[in-house]
Amino acid sequence: MRAPGFWWKSRGPVAALLAPVGAIYGIVAAARMQRAGERAGVPVVCIGNPTLGGAGKTPTALALAQLLKALGERPFFISRGYGGRARGPVRVDVQRHDARAVGDEPLLLARAFPTVVARDRVAGAKLAEQEGASVVVLDDGFQNPALEKDLALLVVDGMSGVGNGRVFPAGPLRAPLGPQLERAQGIVIVGAGAAGATVAEIAAGMGIAALGARLMPDPAVAAKLSRKSVLAFAGIGHPEKFFATLAETGAEIIDRRVFADHHFYSAGDAAALLAIVRARGLLPVTTEKDQARMAGDPALAELASVTRALPVRLVFEDEAAVRALLQRALTRARG
Repeated sequence: MRAPGFWWKSRGPVAALLAPVGAIYGIVAAARMQRAGERAGVPVVCIGNPTLGGAGKTPTALALAQLLKALGERPFFISRGYGGRARGPVRVDVQRHDARAVGDEPLLLARAFPTVVARDRVAGAKLAEQEGASVVVLDDGFQNPALEKDLALLVVDGMSGVGNGRVFPAGPLRAPLGPQLERAQGIVIVGAGAAGATVAEIAAGMGIAALGARLMPDPAVAAKLSRKSVLAFAGIGHPEKFFATLAETGAEIIDRRVFADHHFYSAGDAAALLAIVRARGLLPVTTEKDQARMAGDPALAELASVTRALPVRLVFEDEAAVRALLQRALTRARG
């Protein structure tokens, strides 16, 4: 799904027309979040988005797992595996699974830490504990009440914030903002922007920690992309963020192509992209998630072989504050 443009405008007739539907959806979603969850055998840290679409959730989850590791923990990720066939619970094997089986995000997570795909989060937590997890990190699942969370963080893009502030389908919010913030202990604002700053002010007014962060391109890859003429393409929630990060490396973006979030590329897509690359002498560059979705498909082998992925990592402005949040949550969870 590609987010409609009216989601990001403060006013508009389409959003107003859909507002009553969004209000009903919001009431149901907010009530669902109030349900009591089941207690896992290990602490649960949840990383979620208040809105539909990407905001930097996966890089945030990876950064938090690294901090948990530094605290002496053995974190396991639990993911729903959006876009994959597997219902789980199953531990992801990067040598055996592909994105069509487990989804693109779990493949990226599993390269760094043990990862379980499970539509049933409670079953996923049990498998992770059996496999040796000392803490589980839910990649998404904030609005899902199945598991009780010991620490819940919401991730917001600094440029887009929460869009028009309306609930789906009138806007991008998964539930009304207030009830979501009430169930969070922190909000991570990724990148600068007035929209994100506004959300941070609202959160701070409710006593919720507002944590600044930014996405940094891999320096070695960035150096190789500098001054290169590229075709940039992406099928993620906010592709403009990828394009901006790519431009920061010094690459010259001659052409760009946008696909729907979690888009699985077809042979036709590959042929069209390769035709542009050959005709204009460009280097194709995409995200790690897009690269993961191309891996293992013979119809995409040529495109995958010539495409460079730009890895990014999330850096917190105040890492000590984040580490303190994690430590307090772990201490509370263990009594």
